[in-house]
Amino acid sequence: MFKKWDDLPEFMRVPEVKPYYEIIRGKRFSLLLKRAFDFCVALILTLILALPMIVIAICIKADSKGPVFYRQERVTAYGKRFKIHKFRTMVEKADEIGSAVTVRNDVRVTKVGSRLRNLRLDELPQVFDVLSGDMSFVGTRPEVVKYVEMYKPEYYATLLLPAGITSEASIRYKDEYKLLSEADDIDRVYMEEVLPDKMKWNLETIRNFGFRSELKTMIRTVLAVLGREYQ
Repeated sequence: MFKKWDDLPEFMRVPEVKPYYEIIRGKRFSLLLKRAFDFCVALILTLILALPMIVIAICIKADSKGPVFYRQERVTAYGKRFKIHKFRTMVEKADEIGSAVTVRNDVRVTKVGSRLRNLRLDELPQVFDVLSGDMSFVGTRPEVVKYVEMYKPEYYATLLLPAGITSEASIRYKDEYKLLSEADDIDRVYMEEVLPDKMKWNLETIRNFGFRSELKTMIRTVLAVLGREYQ
């Protein structure tokens, strides 16, 4: 449900967020279509993907020790924290031996995990998060808590909508790990160089929010996975 301004978390009730709030408030019908589409399509995909996901789960367990799913805490609409569903692509307890973001040739990535990442199959379980309402098919990718705590005030506007599986920013940064592979301080480079550019796309998406524009983003995502490059 879209909240009234006075019901937003205090950290979001800042002048930088207000213009974006007014834009979203005027798109109530698109918000309704967005949620109806998310729920119906996620339900259908859950049924279709059940068997493939079982096969992937077996491969993960056979390849390395640890759970099938990776359940890291992320942040979604209005600052709500939730544990995202992703297939585990790294060794067990990878968070304790490296950064929260992944770089090229990351030694923590397993053999099966590398294949899943290349085909974006590690994202499939996020249909469960879409069903629950914690995520949407299109929206700002959910960040880990420590990065959200370092957001500039304007970035909080991205929390007016549920986090997404894909977005215009994620299409253009689909190989983000390659950009960070040469960084000496991965967290610093991500916050100071990568995230600001991604946020330009995320905020632009909110300014142009609409159900039809989200459908276009989903189509562009499929094309990007198939190899099309976007600048």
